[in-house]
Amino acid sequence: MAKYLDGSANHWMPEEIPMHDDIKCWNDPQALRPEEREMVERNLGFFSTADSLVANNLVLAVYKHITNPECRQYLLRQAFEEAIHTHAYQYCVQSLGLDEARIFNMYRELPAVATKAEWALPFTQSLGDPTFKTGTHKDNQRLLRDLIAFYVVFEGIFFYVGFTQILSLGRRNKLTGVSQQFQYILRDESMHMNFGIDVINQIKNENPTLWTEEFQQEMINLITKGVELETQYGRDTMPKPMLGMDAQKFEEYIKFIANRRFESIGLPHQYPGATNPFEWMSEMMDLNKEKNFFETRVTEYKTGGQLKF
Repeated sequence: MAKYLDGSANHWMPEEIPMHDDIKCWNDPQALRPEEREMVERNLGFFSTADSLVANNLVLAVYKHITNPECRQYLLRQAFEEAIHTHAYQYCVQSLGLDEARIFNMYRELPAVATKAEWALPFTQSLGDPTFKTGTHKDNQRLLRDLIAFYVVFEGIFFYVGFTQILSLGRRNKLTGVSQQFQYILRDESMHMNFGIDVINQIKNENPTLWTEEFQQEMINLITKGVELETQYGRDTMPKPMLGMDAQKFEEYIKFIANRRFESIGLPHQYPGATNPFEWMSEMMDLNKEKNFFETRVTEYKTGGQLKF
């Protein structure tokens, strides 16, 4: 319940974040370089697809198999937050006047976006298989594998290059509204991932026979494959340096993040010596204390629930 209450306390809505400066920035041909514009579009293309996949997976699959009442309470909150995230990406696309059909079809047409979405589909389809039931050693391992793919790789690794790119724009006072929304989304996603890791570790504790050496090696291979795909995404979306970043730094950052993910579920680091080249990202997780987020709330929140007689 604590995670549910924490999530509820962090509630936000996309329209609360002003986009006027972003519209001016996007429409100013001198404000952004062509490669920066392309990077923004690719990230919106990936995330709008990715979070809809996450929401489908939660509602159609994870909720079905995780029957603990407190966990289900949080999963309902997470599903709502994923709806907010999809709403936020659409709000960004519409505010900037982008071609919605082109952005939302990138997962089909752009290899950098498509490969990550394609990798995730078998695991989401496995969880959503109507004939699948837990109870046997094999099926319990299948559930555990799919939860690790979903929470550790998809939620815990696949989002970080894109978040870093967009937040770096915001640090340079470019597309500050888009950046602020990504900052809130990143905070939400981190809570989702921590919940998932807690569930994974609880399943391991209650069913130690699932965590065989062979299965552990399978999970190491699973996560390292995710690292390869995210590294390639960094190369594809940033073929040359910009915003003080380059593909090599992203590779180092992804390996650093992956080591933390391995450790969180009791597996050894696979990238010894990997360091964090973007230490400022930890500041982004902690929202600026001098900014009163609730000052931007729309006035309808104060009056929308009041009846008039």
